[in-house]
Amino acid sequence: MSPKRRREAVDALQRNFAVSERRACRVTHQPRATQRYLGTKPSSDGPLVEAIREVVMREPRAGYRTVTKLLRRDGWQVKRKRVHRLWKQEGLKVPAKPARKRARGSSDGSSQLREADSGDHVWSDDFIFDQTGDEGRLKWWAILDEYRRDLMSLGGARSMTAHDVIDQLEVLVEQRGIPQLIRSHNDPEFLAKAVRKWIEDRGFETIFIASGSPWQNACSESF
Repeated sequence: MSPKRRREAVDALQRNFAVSERRACRVTHQPRATQRYLGTKPSSDGPLVEAIREVVMREPRAGYRTVTKLLRRDGWQVKRKRVHRLWKQEGLKVPAKPARKRARGSSDGSSQLREADSGDHVWSDDFIFDQTGDEGRLKWWAILDEYRRDLMSLGGARSMTAHDVIDQLEVLVEQRGIPQLIRSHNDPEFLAKAVRKWIEDRGFETIFIASGSPWQNACSESF
């Protein structure tokens, strides 16, 4: 066990069992002098750490290998292992790229190809954004019956979650029954697993229009 781990073990014993440092050190075979030792960073690392941080500020997507190359380009005679050690010591890391959500829709889900032929055959929905006088965001969610061209639900809130979508759909299903299809944009509220599972359990289908093609949901867009 490394000295650092032994010091941590002694601290844990003192906290959890309310024992003295002397007894905790005896149990873990840790010299008390080592328990009080505080390591010091080499003074020569200070300028290099500052240079590493400057490079990271310029190139936030650079890892320690790229940082080493850029430091050498700036005139530093430094080994990659040393840069790696200081990189980890300072807690630096390359920020993870956000995962891109794959659009689920296609032109097959458009209102031109899959038209409603009766009432409650196809419901369509869309989110509309507005702004209040205090510059706060306001989100509206409209659900329409495509065949009858009537508005079944219109809700507004500062924000909406997948659970809000489920709650409103529950109300509509109780009032109108279960439709065959519900046509949606690729909104995260409808892409949520909870919403898709709820729709699947109720026995109707969600069809998504192609990403960036609002004309495929013509009923909601015209509303």
